[in-house]
Amino acid sequence: MGPIKSWFSQNQALALFLIAQALAVGTAGAAILAYSVKLETRVYTMETRGAEYTVDRMQKMFDRLTILEKRTEDDKARIDRVVEQLLKDMQQPRTPR
Repeated sequence: MGPIKSWFSQNQALALFLIAQALAVGTAGAAILAYSVKLETRVYTMETRGAEYTVDRMQKMFDRLTILEKRTEDDKARIDRVVEQLLKDMQQPRTPR
């Protein structure tokens, strides 16, 4: 036991560094394991719900985008009409009052 104590006292910084490094590797391993479990849970959920659920969700998003695009086109047409009217009004000569 004597040589181990003397080695540890002489190399205390190295021993602490190695312990800290082992803890860091263990923590990284635990984080990877937790991520893997989370990912597997997501995959299981998607497999359980099936592709039908995903397709329905995507169809709803597509429908919402289509509605927004239509509204944008309608708004653009209204703005173009207003701009045309303003340009016509600016080009007509004004009569003094």
